[in-house]
Amino acid sequence: MGVMPLNDMPWWRWRSNVRSALHMLSDPVFHETTWLAGQEGYGDVTDAVYRLVEDTWLDNWSAEKYVGSIFRDGAEAALVDAAVHRVVRITHQVGPDAPVSAYLADPGWPEAVRAAREAHVRLARADGDDPDTPPCSLDTLRVMTRSV
Repeated sequence: MGVMPLNDMPWWRWRSNVRSALHMLSDPVFHETTWLAGQEGYGDVTDAVYRLVEDTWLDNWSAEKYVGSIFRDGAEAALVDAAVHRVVRITHQVGPDAPVSAYLADPGWPEAVRAAREAHVRLARADGDDPDTPPCSLDTLRVMTRSV
């Protein structure tokens, strides 16, 4: 999330949080080198899921509701919905306080990662960012969303 045009969407802070969560959830290398390694500054799976759904209620409402405010079009919304449903289903099965390894061992995890990747790539490219850069820390996300 380097050159993302943060202020071109009305609810760009929410978009930033959704993008950050999708980015982390979609990157298996990040899971190994950061989450499983216990690296500080990036939260954990539960934190990413929280950022994905906290203000948007995407665990209860379709992302379609946010086209024009968080998401650019129905295609972005559909990809985000698919990722949210897969990730939230695993969160409910495994539990919000489970260790990272429990999420990664869930049989549905690879499909959740794939869905998050598809959504992440679509949103990152729409914002002019390289989807293959490593996820930024939560401190960096806070700085980016503090002001325009």
